[in-house]
Amino acid sequence: MDLSNRTVLVVGGTSGIGRELARRFAAAGSVVAVGGRSPEALAELAEEGFGTFSVDVTDSASVAAARDAVLARYPELDTVVTMPGVMLLEDLRDPAHFEAARTTVDTNLMGTIRVIDAFTPHLIRRGSGTFITVTSGIAFLPFPPMPTYAASKAAVHAYSEALRAQLDGTGVSVVELVPPAVATAGQEKVNPHALPLDGFATEVMRLLAADPTPREILVNGVLMHRWAERDGTYDDLVAQRSRALAMLPGRAG
Repeated sequence: MDLSNRTVLVVGGTSGIGRELARRFAAAGSVVAVGGRSPEALAELAEEGFGTFSVDVTDSASVAAARDAVLARYPELDTVVTMPGVMLLEDLRDPAHFEAARTTVDTNLMGTIRVIDAFTPHLIRRGSGTFITVTSGIAFLPFPPMPTYAASKAAVHAYSEALRAQLDGTGVSVVELVPPAVATAGQEKVNPHALPLDGFATEVMRLLAADPTPREILVNGVLMHRWAERDGTYDDLVAQRSRALAMLPGRAG
């Protein structure tokens, strides 16, 4: 992927990994727009020179309005990065967890689908372009305190695979970014092994620039998650990660 001459939209790019990737694409020479919900973050990014668009991925009308606004300003848009993601703890012994599950699926999975659906006709008409979906190492190696997060990201992985097959021959490619824990949004407080954001982003951009670009962007720190079943480490690693269930209220004892 030529990173120096793209027109990129990062949906969910107002913080964390998305914001850093937006900055990296811009630094490489691409034109970059960011979509998100936080007015304050969008205002900050506008001051940095990014195009900014308000969008709520759980609302189809909001996604459609954002698409129309983006394409009116950036008719040459060729790269759409879908970053929607919420990580919520759930105690599956408590039926009240269902609302967290609903929110997680509606944001992480359905939000991704809404964004992809909105921009697929445009990219097909262009005859070229790229969707970059974002899953997680947790899609391949579940983290038991966040069961629906793991399920939603596993679903986005499967959806990305199917999308790639269905878009074959259109000129539109699908690249799946699979982050491990990265030191953003407080991840470093609960996971001392979270990767520094700067190093993670550097490795991601290097992999994106490879020829050919891999179907899955796997930094070194996520390989143990992605290939746990193949490597025969899956059961032991899930057992280790299950110790974190003590972080759920009422489980510490």
